[in-house]
Amino acid sequence: MAHMPSRFWIGLAAAIVLVGMQIRTASAAETTIAVAANFTSAAKRLGAVFEASTGHRVVFSFGSTGQLFAQIAHGAPFDAFLAADVARPKRAVTDGLAVPGTRFTYAVGILVLWSADPDLIDGTPSVLSDPNLRHVAIASPAIAPYGAAAIETMTRLGVLNGLRPRLVDGKSINQTYQFVATGNAPVGFVAASQVQDSNEGSRWRVPEDMHQPLRQDAVLLARGRNNEAARAFLEFLKSPEAVTMIRELGYR
Repeated sequence: MAHMPSRFWIGLAAAIVLVGMQIRTASAAETTIAVAANFTSAAKRLGAVFEASTGHRVVFSFGSTGQLFAQIAHGAPFDAFLAADVARPKRAVTDGLAVPGTRFTYAVGILVLWSADPDLIDGTPSVLSDPNLRHVAIASPAIAPYGAAAIETMTRLGVLNGLRPRLVDGKSINQTYQFVATGNAPVGFVAASQVQDSNEGSRWRVPEDMHQPLRQDAVLLARGRNNEAARAFLEFLKSPEAVTMIRELGYR
């Protein structure tokens, strides 16, 4: 074979790289996924890994599970739904809003009573019996499973009736966390994932038997039936790499 000038090989290499990029771009897709607020940080980290490994792009829309389901029922452009409960993904399938056979549990949440004050919670729920406690922040139990779990926990502890006038409802678990972090509420029930990476404040991890399991299900929505990126992301959530990340981020 005749000797080729170096610029020929450089040009050929550049062309191969360009073709590879074009093939990857052509096969890449974008998906929009509705995600329960408690999973915000985890979803962002998982999304970054997913995008880097697949070339797909994922856009998240965060909110309370109840609010997101209402949006889905009214035609919001979501391809998949990562809820904070089992009931709403199941109902999405029943109502024809999701693809049958695609629902699975991607995480089990952990409830924590938390305060930004490092001396307020002594590792027990005793602070909830303090008559001088001003407020207790919880996510709205009507739309947020973590809020419903907080109500169950206070009921089991026998303190709910005394605390009802002092409960402050957040529209989501993220807003509830902000109430406590800013000191607007001295304590609140938040997701363990929200305080997993911080040693600030004080906390009591609620035992599993104090409330119904916070099983969180995902499902492929009807709009995402043929969306390659949506299907790929749900499969990624089942991978050993994702499962390990989810555990490390404060879930069972």
